[in-house]
Amino acid sequence: MKKLHAKAEVETLAVRVTGKVQGVGFRMATVRQAHSLGISGWVRNLDDGAVEALVQGPHDLVDAMLSWLRVGPPAAKVLDIDIQEVHDERYYDRFEQI
Repeated sequence: MKKLHAKAEVETLAVRVTGKVQGVGFRMATVRQAHSLGISGWVRNLDDGAVEALVQGPHDLVDAMLSWLRVGPPAAKVLDIDIQEVHDERYYDRFEQI
């Protein structure tokens, strides 16, 4: 992880996805989707059954990732996503499951 350059055109969002999102390959599919888009950050399961992700990248790619997260992989049933902007100086150089 590196420090984000002050003039970087990078958006960082924290996303909480609820519904049937655990036990359906959601995290693995999220990693694949992020890699295909060139998004960095991470994804993890939460104890309450939700999935949490931090997505970072250019606005258009982050927007495409959010669109995908609203649906998820075929076995998932996404009910809602909560999005919060993160003001962070950290730059993530890859996307991973934690």
